[in-house]
Amino acid sequence: MTDIPDQTGRTAVVTGANSGLGLATVEALAGAGAHVVLAVRDPERGAAAAARVHGSVEVRRLDLADLASVREFAAAWRGDLDLLVNNAGVMNIPESATKDGFETQFGTNHLGHFALTNLLLPHLTDRVVTVSSGAHRMPGNPRIHFDNLNLTGEYAPMKAYSQSKLANLLFTLELQRRLTESNSRVRALAAHPGWAATNLQSHDGSPLRRALLLIGNRLFAQDNRAGALPTLYAAVQDLPGASYVGPDGLGEMRGAPTLVGRSPAAADPSAARRLWTVSEELTGIAFPLSAVTAGTRP
Repeated sequence: MTDIPDQTGRTAVVTGANSGLGLATVEALAGAGAHVVLAVRDPERGAAAAARVHGSVEVRRLDLADLASVREFAAAWRGDLDLLVNNAGVMNIPESATKDGFETQFGTNHLGHFALTNLLLPHLTDRVVTVSSGAHRMPGNPRIHFDNLNLTGEYAPMKAYSQSKLANLLFTLELQRRLTESNSRVRALAAHPGWAATNLQSHDGSPLRRALLLIGNRLFAQDNRAGALPTLYAAVQDLPGASYVGPDGLGEMRGAPTLVGRSPAAADPSAARRLWTVSEELTGIAFPLSAVTAGTRP
């Protein structure tokens, strides 16, 4: 996919939009005519990124590791929102906690986006795209650790990252079920970039793994624009709800965007419903009753 349909008149929010895949997504959507909100933790960095984008953009502060910030962002939203791209994330970082006490990768990558999506859902008219990863298939960790979501006493950076990316797919699955049940035309989709050279790898908690990842970036990875193509495909093409998009090349590492499969654990409706219930309890934010009318505006 090299051309994006005209997006004039549409409004999008992209989280983690000041660099990497997020910025590439913003550039493509704004270049096609959409008005794009860069939802970023650091507004100064967001403004510097926005200044390089050709098109209609604005910057708003959003810290997904702080539920108060998520609530503030959503409470300030006015009017319709056509597209929400849940792109922001942290990867393979040393053990730490969000402001609300959640393990940082699970709290940021999943719970922050879970809360944001539900709070914005009454405004949404088209779709939610959540960026997952092939890491959801990590051997030896094919499940959500419901008995220890923070992985206390058993934390490992990649184990936590894998859990958070699996959570992204289960969230998409259950969100689509609820949207369908609510007779909403809003769709929930997921995407993954394959191996894309971004600054995520530079934050890896292991110096050795960080060095290997950076070498891999130079030798094998796609650039940011190619890595963003699955997200953009999910954002603008007419696809069924709960679709998962990734590269079509060997091992889904690179290539053109296409529909791809997911692990059995990521397709488990019971786990998806359980994760949703737990996420509501942890965040205090539920699927909004007003979502029954989401996407039904003329």
